[in-house]
Amino acid sequence: MSELSSATTTGGVSVGKKLSLAETVARPEPPRGLADRFVRFLRSSPTGAISLFIWITLIFVAILAPYLAPYDPIEADFAAVRAAPSAAHLLGTDNLGRDVLSRIIFGARITLIVSISSVLLGDLLGFIWGIASGYFGGRFDMISQRLVDVLMSFPALILALLLLAVIGAGLTTVIIAIAITRIPVSTRITRSVVLSVKETAYVESARMIGASHWRIMFQHVAPQCVAAILVVATLHLGGAIFAESALSFLGMGIPPPASSWGNMLGGVLAASFRPPWWLVLFPGVAITVAIMAANLLGDALRDFLDPKLKKRLE
Repeated sequence: MSELSSATTTGGVSVGKKLSLAETVARPEPPRGLADRFVRFLRSSPTGAISLFIWITLIFVAILAPYLAPYDPIEADFAAVRAAPSAAHLLGTDNLGRDVLSRIIFGARITLIVSISSVLLGDLLGFIWGIASGYFGGRFDMISQRLVDVLMSFPALILALLLLAVIGAGLTTVIIAIAITRIPVSTRITRSVVLSVKETAYVESARMIGASHWRIMFQHVAPQCVAAILVVATLHLGGAIFAESALSFLGMGIPPPASSWGNMLGGVLAASFRPPWWLVLFPGVAITVAIMAANLLGDALRDFLDPKLKKRLE
């Protein structure tokens, strides 16, 4: 009797273990939240994490510029014109005696506003345009892609210069001009993703049950294009910073006395063929670091969001 009871008990334990194991295998993996994905991104790409940290630092510097800058960026001190870096002026002064460090800190605000706003505006318009062009196809797609070809036939900087020559220089006009140069690439990439997504089974099912075109585009097709447009937007940040710096360097960007990294370089080079080294080095380093961080962050996002690399990153 005790053996039967023991066997029953043993069998019950064994069956219990098998059921527990089966339940564990059959239990679906809990969905990963945004915080979990963010941590996995930081672990998968150290360069991406460093680049993200640099951009977060730049944003905080731009927001806290009035509290971080030691001097007024537009206040001239003619007693300290072209002063070399010292304890009073850590990065020196420019041709009017303005503190270079303060101008770089406040210049981060202008540069980031222009670059982030232009990328958001241009890539959003390109995202919507690419979804509509790829989804509807036909004559609408053909005409829209010819317009994209016309925009892409101009170099981005030349196109921005032409637009600024027509609408004039200023903060808003610079943002619009740079945003228009971002539209063609984002439109093409979004359209290529839509062309493959719209043929999938779930899109066909939504069309068969009578879902409207707008619902299919923005509830079923658009979410599949978000990963691609995020990578494009991140890479465009570096291009927007370069475009703003180049336009300001050429005198077509942000007009003085407002400080941006581009017009800091353009002003000293226009006034002197061989300006003091600190007037060129420090604004150039700021531009280089921001562009490099944006490009590395875009590369890291591209690798992280690529399904083929998912297993390797994990």
